Amino acid sequence: MSHPLLTRLTEDFGWPQLDTPDALAAHLAQPGLHCLFIPGDAKRNLETADAAVILPELRQAFQGRFDCALVGDAIEAGLREETRVLKTPSFLFYDGDRFLGGIAKIRDWDDYMTRIPQILTATTEV
Repeated sequence: MSHPLLTRLTEDFGWPQLDTPDALAAHLAQPGLHCLFIPGDAKRNLETADAAVILPELRQAFQGRFDCALVGDAIEAGLREETRVLKTPSFLFYDGDRFLGGIAKIRDWDDYMTRIPQILTATTEV
């Protein structure tokens, strides 16, 4: 059973839950900026619930500049390994299917406000 705050993201906000490599690839194939939320184990990691509350606020603070999706348990470990963002909860940012960077664990709001623009502006670097 999923944590109620994680369920809220998919049911109330309509964010997709990516449970297979194909679903992940299809989501990242869409143009634009994406934030993938890797929650980790909500029962063992108390920060997971905090991250589930913070991410919608971050999306609003950045005026919807990126879409959001929840990463399911089945593909979480592989994605963490691929991006080298190993700690959870984490937010992984992509431009299309190109990984830009990630933020692991819960941070101060000011840290998000500094780091997310730095990550997102990596879209202009080739």
